[in-house]
Amino acid sequence: MNQGNTVPSVTFKTRVRDDSIGGDNPFKWQDLTTDEIFKNRRVVVFSLPGAFTPTCSTFQVPGFEQHHEEICAKGVDDIYVLSVNDTFTMRKWMLDQKVEKLKFIPDGNGDFTEPMGMLVDMRAVGFGSRSRRYAMVVANGVIEQMFVEPDYCATDPDPYGVSSPESVMAYLNQHSS
Repeated sequence: MNQGNTVPSVTFKTRVRDDSIGGDNPFKWQDLTTDEIFKNRRVVVFSLPGAFTPTCSTFQVPGFEQHHEEICAKGVDDIYVLSVNDTFTMRKWMLDQKVEKLKFIPDGNGDFTEPMGMLVDMRAVGFGSRSRRYAMVVANGVIEQMFVEPDYCATDPDPYGVSSPESVMAYLNQHSS
């Protein structure tokens, strides 16, 4: 997908806390649609190869969490992190990272990532199909700007920089609403 394209219309399978359930695991399944995320909103989404991976956990998630207010001050409603992982893994990762501001989206089947053109084969490192590392600014479901990392390769199996919060902030500083 490129600038000017509409993001794919999909439903994400999530688990949300529901204290009325009681017990040790008070969570229920809840669908989250792309309309709920993008319709009439300007959001930043960044996607990465996997929860708990070094670059994602050391730089990308903490960086976007740290710069949340600064990014949102530029006319952004929310910041989402998306990965081809299940909802249970994404929740545990969110807790492990002590995230309070970012919203996590589980794309366990790659239903969003594949039509975005961002599904990559990472079987060489035991990951199966995962998301290429990228970030994007989306306004009312239309991609305003993409920040896509180069292809994975033997000399740089985990490129990072193009999709950093600093890159997104530099763009937003020039294009805030």
